Amino acid sequence: MRDMDQFSPAGESGTAEGLAAGEGGKTDESVRPPDAPDGDRSGPAAVGGGQHSGTGQAWAALGGDPALLARVSRKAGAVPLPSALPVGELATSTVTACSLAAAEFSCVRARSALLPPVHVDDGAVGAAFLGDRLVRIDGRPPVTFAPLSRYWRTADGWVRTHANYPHHRSRLLATLGITDTGPSGDEAAAARLAAELAERRSGEVEATVFAEGGLAVAVRTPDQWAAHPQRAAVAVAPLIATDRLDAAPPLPLDGPPGPGGLQGLRVLDLTRVIAGPVATRTLALLGADVLRIDAPERPEFVDTHADSDLGKRSTLLDLSTRTGQAAFEELLSSAHVVVTGYRPGALDRFGLAPESLADRRPGLVVGQLSAWGTTGPWQRRRGFDSLVQAATGISVIEAEAMAQAGAETAAVGPEAAVGTPGKSTGTPPEAPRSPLAEQYGAHAADRTPRALPAQALDHGTGYLLAAALLRALTEQRAGTAGSRLVRLSLARTAHWLLHEVPAAAGPGSVADHEPGPAGEFDPSPWLTETDSPLGRLRYVLPAVGFGPVGSGDQDGARSPADWSRVTGAVGGDKAVWQ
Repeated sequence: MRDMDQFSPAGESGTAEGLAAGEGGKTDESVRPPDAPDGDRSGPAAVGGGQHSGTGQAWAALGGDPALLARVSRKAGAVPLPSALPVGELATSTVTACSLAAAEFSCVRARSALLPPVHVDDGAVGAAFLGDRLVRIDGRPPVTFAPLSRYWRTADGWVRTHANYPHHRSRLLATLGITDTGPSGDEAAAARLAAELAERRSGEVEATVFAEGGLAVAVRTPDQWAAHPQRAAVAVAPLIATDRLDAAPPLPLDGPPGPGGLQGLRVLDLTRVIAGPVATRTLALLGADVLRIDAPERPEFVDTHADSDLGKRSTLLDLSTRTGQAAFEELLSSAHVVVTGYRPGALDRFGLAPESLADRRPGLVVGQLSAWGTTGPWQRRRGFDSLVQAATGISVIEAEAMAQAGAETAAVGPEAAVGTPGKSTGTPPEAPRSPLAEQYGAHAADRTPRALPAQALDHGTGYLLAAALLRALTEQRAGTAGSRLVRLSLARTAHWLLHEVPAAAGPGSVADHEPGPAGEFDPSPWLTETDSPLGRLRYVLPAVGFGPVGSGDQDGARSPADWSRVTGAVGGDKAVWQ
């Protein structure tokens, strides 16, 4: 028998069937917070774990046993993410799969034969996917996009730029011959940029800006993306790629597992901008000691840091110096997980290639996140959620849906909107309108490319990455030993959303998931406030979790309902483990 912190399944019942033992797959109305508004619960609770659901697809991609899906229940309701695509299903599925992976690992570590129940609330999921917009510091809304990060008309279509970070902004403007005078000159720079781009072709802008290290992509239709060689590379890649690097035994975990199962797990977080930080934030929720590392010259923005680094510690290390390298090696010597969120190969010069990390720390689990994947002509390109949406056709699909919604509203007519069916005025009954029509109304006539209602590729990929890391830890202890590498990309998640995630009520339908006007969604049941080193911090409570529902039920394993620590200052912690 192995040591208590290097688990095999608990006796002969520690199989998937044993873990799933007990009554599962129930609906559960009690999952709704007691003060949740009734209007946010448009339908009965529904089981979300069918093998052909989005959750089933995600769980299969993770290599999970389908028998465990029987322990999943879902409180179906209003996911405030109105879209022509099944964004609500993607959101709920990724959070559910992550919760199930967390419950599974907690069982394996505790050597328990009974998997805790997993309950997912659609309202909590929606709030979590909007968390980067709902966060507040001393009541101030976050700045999520810089003025030069947006869609621009070109001579033959549109481009999408990303210039949030100063170095990306400077490269974009310099490439197009525009002097960067800083944020105070945004209005003048935007006018010059608009005039310059209007004279150029989208593909030429994309190639030129990329060559100079900036970020711009041509907005493509789904058909144009289908013909692109990068799409071909993405389409044949697995949603979640997992490789076994060696046969090393799993690294021991010290102390009791704690309520989330990850107490004693040490995670080095070298990620940025939502997706990677969401994954590591989830591990921190479950009890891991997560240390985020940023370069001193490029610290994360406070608004982004406030939401995505809950539960973590933050430090600054210059890995190009001997001092920084020595500090990193000391951290690596007792780490269990390393997560990176940069282009494939971009960190290899710092000794952060997965194989190199595993050689120096056998038994390590490495997570790699990229924008475009690890194969194809764009594998070395920088990218963000908004750029992937633009390149893959998502932005065009959203624009077309909005235009259709506008036409729907126009067909109904303003008179019908104010008339009362059946009255002697002769006003005809109002025609049924889709949630998109309710959301966008007469403002949808413009076919300007549109983004999804949340950074859904980022959030969804982040939860899948956390789930993949948890499953790798489980497989090390209950399956086959060895260091692990898990890889995900935003582009592959976009492909999943576009072609594989099932719609709730038929292709393209949002009827079963969307609440209509976004203003009807009240996130307050899932918000909390506290004092922090950043100021008075408001943030969204976690949507990931497992365990019995109800304050009076103290039996069985459960995950924490909140992070054990709030966000501190960027780079405010020492480069040491707790």
